[in-house]
Amino acid sequence: MATESGFVQLAIPKFDGHFDHWCILMENFLHSKEYWSLVEDGIPAEVEGVQLTEAQKKVIDDAKL
Repeated sequence: MATESGFVQLAIPKFDGHFDHWCILMENFLHSKEYWSLVEDGIPAEVEGVQLTEAQKKVIDDAKL
């Protein structure tokens, strides 16, 4: 549903008291936005004392966003 400014509002599933149904909707929503891997794997973190390459740092920074 586009508004006059050309901005499209996301339809994030709202919790309506039926957890099982909402859970399925949220999982599908996160899959569609390609965020489900963050739920399954978590956000990577830097380990103290380990030197990371620039590519590894970029992956961690991108995941934090």
